[in-house]
Amino acid sequence: MDIRVLRYFITVANQESISGAANYLHLSQPTLSRQLNDLEKELGATLFTRGNRKISLTEEGMFLLEKAKEIVNLVDKTEANFNQAEEIIRGEIYIGGGETEAMSLIAKTLKEVLTVYPDIKFHTYSGNADDIASKLDSGLLDFGIVIEPADKQKYNYIQLPATDTWGVLMLKTSPLADKPFIEPKDLVDKPLIISRQTANSNELAGWFGQEIESLNIIGTYNLLYNASLMVKENIGYALCIDKLINTTGDSDLCFRPLSPKLEASLNIIWKKHQTFSKAATKFLHQLRKNI
Repeated sequence: MDIRVLRYFITVANQESISGAANYLHLSQPTLSRQLNDLEKELGATLFTRGNRKISLTEEGMFLLEKAKEIVNLVDKTEANFNQAEEIIRGEIYIGGGETEAMSLIAKTLKEVLTVYPDIKFHTYSGNADDIASKLDSGLLDFGIVIEPADKQKYNYIQLPATDTWGVLMLKTSPLADKPFIEPKDLVDKPLIISRQTANSNELAGWFGQEIESLNIIGTYNLLYNASLMVKENIGYALCIDKLINTTGDSDLCFRPLSPKLEASLNIIWKKHQTFSKAATKFLHQLRKNI
């Protein structure tokens, strides 16, 4: 597959129109149509359903779109970091992480690196540990910040000097809001919203003293902000880590830590035998200094 044709395919998928994509790409419509037909023949699959006014992706087309974006992003990332002059540090740093206050240390480190090397650019991606690992494995990320427990066998890692405290996000009018901390017995009969990453957490199951599946789990979340909206509507209680959602001032929400105390350590991970760009190497060096 030609990377140029994959870029054409992505543009057509975004425009939902071959004529619109041709105008955007400054190509003739017959030329673009021929490139797409050749791509379909090469893959042996129909990628588009062609309607009167717009085109849509088939199931095979949607699969290719996801992979094509990853391939193009990886090519762009490689080109941006390749063949820089020795005396000039440019390039791009790709960092993924879940919601955690430890990202403030990453932000501090990035600021220090950018102050010395202003030609460096950075890109952050938010997701859970599975998302981060997948993008690390495919080369789309240089580093990932993950909350324990996490499988680190495939990765090099540094433990960050920060921990996250687990607790419960709830309405300030909730009966549990009067308690200074939350015990397992307080949540046994409550409607719970938990992160998908912790759905199979042995540590959390150990805190409860029972399997997670036996609790009243009414929903899951990937990132906490949307879950906080569910909590505001009094749908349930969100098990989460502290300091991610504002619970001060006029906020309707409050956070209460778990008891016995449950904390999660944090690691920055990267692929073993990773060949870093100059920009990523400078970032890792500065992070080691800060730690």
